[in-house]
Amino acid sequence: MDDPNDPTNPTDPNGQDGFDPDASHLSDEDIAKAMAGFEQEFADTSDDAGHGDAGHDGKDRGDGENASDGDLPDLGDIDIPDDASSIDPSAGFEDALAGLLGDKAKMAAIVTRIASAQLLAAFCQLSDISADCVGSNQGAIAVLRNLDGDAPEAAARDITTVVGGMSVVLGVNRADKLEVTLYAGGQGGQTLAPPILFNSTPRFVEDLMLGITTVAQLKTQGFEVVDSGSLDHDSAMKVIADHTRFGRGGSPRGSRVS
Repeated sequence: MDDPNDPTNPTDPNGQDGFDPDASHLSDEDIAKAMAGFEQEFADTSDDAGHGDAGHDGKDRGDGENASDGDLPDLGDIDIPDDASSIDPSAGFEDALAGLLGDKAKMAAIVTRIASAQLLAAFCQLSDISADCVGSNQGAIAVLRNLDGDAPEAAARDITTVVGGMSVVLGVNRADKLEVTLYAGGQGGQTLAPPILFNSTPRFVEDLMLGITTVAQLKTQGFEVVDSGSLDHDSAMKVIADHTRFGRGGSPRGSRVS
């Protein structure tokens, strides 16, 4: 039997358990303090977890950036166009291939007995020929721009058709093979050996045909160079009238503009 005087005895003298409901009761102030402490503890735990995740993410993000920097080139100096549709990296190759195959001439020039580059440019303008005309006392030449297919031959036919009585020599470099042909009255005629042409023309003709020099270089050397595109129909007719009226520049004898 339990001793009621034993302090370890859970039963009080009145026969009741040692639990005091009043002693276990929490006041509103105690509950508020407990909740405040719990909220603070939760906040501290969340902050620690956040810092830990941030550090982990920062490391991962830093590693990602470092890996990215190692894999990707620096684009700071690269100019990227808004519209790259006009870029054709094969254009240069196609021109070179056409030249090797002979589909496009490397150089073509019309050699005349006209001394004046301006007069020859006027004849080219009326014949719808795009060319740079270089003057010479031994005969001006027209360096043709359209080198596709048989365009050089068409130009020689056109100019000898428009300018009646005028004969020219067409020199064409296709696939490093020189072809020299005499044209008159809109028709191709006798073919000539290249040395025959070069022996009777200024030295720069051979250099142009072989790609040793350019029209731009000739211009810097003081040669008269006139772009046929710089003239319109009226100005071309005026140039022709000036040369034929006063006999300046050596218009081909017996020639006439159709």
